[in-house]
Amino acid sequence: MARRPLPRILSTGSAQIARNRELARAQIARSRELARTAADSASDVLHPLITITRGLRRLASAGRRRWAETPKDRRGPLLFLVASVILVVALVPYGPLLAVITLMAAAAWQGRDRAPSTPDGPDESQTERLRSLYEALVPYFSAADDPAPLYAHGGEWEKAFPEYEFDGTGRVSSLLIRYPAYFTDGEAQARARIEHLLTAKSGRGREYHFTWDEEGNELTVTVLAPLPTGIAAQRFVTSPGETVLGFTDPTQVQRTLPLTYGDQQRDVPPVVWRTGIRSTEPHLLAVGQPGSGTSTLLRSIALQALQYGDIVIVEGGSTGEYACLIGRDGVLAVECGLAGALASLEWAATETERRLIATNRARQTGNPPPEDTKRPLWILLDRPTVFSHLAAADDRKDPQSLLQVPLRHGRAANVTVVVAEQWDALDALSDAVRQHTRARVVLGPATAQQLETVLGAPPHTTPVADVPPGRGYARLGTGQVHRLQVPATPDPYDDATSEAHRQAVLDLLPARTTPVEAESLGRLEKAEQEPEPVPAEAVVAETS
Repeated sequence: MARRPLPRILSTGSAQIARNRELARAQIARSRELARTAADSASDVLHPLITITRGLRRLASAGRRRWAETPKDRRGPLLFLVASVILVVALVPYGPLLAVITLMAAAAWQGRDRAPSTPDGPDESQTERLRSLYEALVPYFSAADDPAPLYAHGGEWEKAFPEYEFDGTGRVSSLLIRYPAYFTDGEAQARARIEHLLTAKSGRGREYHFTWDEEGNELTVTVLAPLPTGIAAQRFVTSPGETVLGFTDPTQVQRTLPLTYGDQQRDVPPVVWRTGIRSTEPHLLAVGQPGSGTSTLLRSIALQALQYGDIVIVEGGSTGEYACLIGRDGVLAVECGLAGALASLEWAATETERRLIATNRARQTGNPPPEDTKRPLWILLDRPTVFSHLAAADDRKDPQSLLQVPLRHGRAANVTVVVAEQWDALDALSDAVRQHTRARVVLGPATAQQLETVLGAPPHTTPVADVPPGRGYARLGTGQVHRLQVPATPDPYDDATSEAHRQAVLDLLPARTTPVEAESLGRLEKAEQEPEPVPAEAVVAETS
């Protein structure tokens, strides 16, 4: 039996539909092009009429303003003068025609486009800056055996810099640089030399962002705007297990948070650190100079952690930076002495082990973990190396050795450790702290080498020497390096704190569960109690 062929619609239907779709798209594009062309032609034809109409409107407005400014006692003579001029013009031969021509000429002059014409290219000073940058890059982007060098002394900089922008001060704000394919853009040292040169030639004191396109042999240099410093501490729209470390550039993250910035509501991109059982970076290390904002970062983390968990604070500086948290709900301890720090950290290690055992037993029996193991526990340490020196001088246990259990098993036990230390004592941190704190923050001025040592990778921006408190960089695990600005979370008991920031922190503090005055008075009374006299039996002297 011969096979019957399939209908033609089944074999060529999809192709016909695709062809019709392409034709429809072409017709739409052609219609849009015709409409755009017609609009441009109409604008060119009607441009004189539009200019004269605009001029007549401006002349009428000027006449009304002149009439309003004229005193009432002079309006009568002014009207008589205008009527006389109109009568003379009407009686003169060709007077009305000359008046109309004069009026149209005045309207055309008044209706002209007064906007200053923007130059097609850079001015003389900008051209000199671009030529200077080009000449400075010649030794790095040229080779002796290149038959057609893109970079040569006295060459054409227009081919090397196809796109550029300048700010109000005449300095480069954005620049696209093309470089030859033989440049070793895969080497970090070669990149660093180019970035250092561009920073020096384009203007110091600004932060530059460098984007290397290795496939296209292009380098994009962008001047970054300063991060906002006036964002005060507040309740952030986050879920449990998310902590806002600060705020960064909108080009580096895809998430924004609605914040109150002064009297305005703004959406700012945050740097969110995720903790808990499923976190890949359960612990954090913050490094900075004195006054760089590491204590501010710890206070900000503490206020966010108190929403869902408990905290233990160990302060090695003994400056009272966390006195506002004493006696608050969820604050288990705020220790400033060696004995209290050792006791708190020993309890934290024991609590971590207890949570692990309780969770393991519950899983073995097929039950969910106990509720007391689900509540997060935060251990915040500010300058713990101070206690290490004191413990070594007093021949006591190093407090950092008590952090091994919370650091190694803290993620499974829902325990998070945050350590803040200064640059001069960074070498005194234990190996456990260095290995398990994979979330890193560097605040304050720092060199590129210091940033790479702590963060594990160099930033894509140029660090500057003068930065406000709380400004730095953050890197979560193996992610990219973000610029960071910590929200203003000062000590509310500090006299140098502004009233707005002080009230913002006080509004976030939990209620007091133990009055500080009563607790301090009880400690003082217990310390000042005299020891009870030991009863002794009376001794009778023997007489001979």
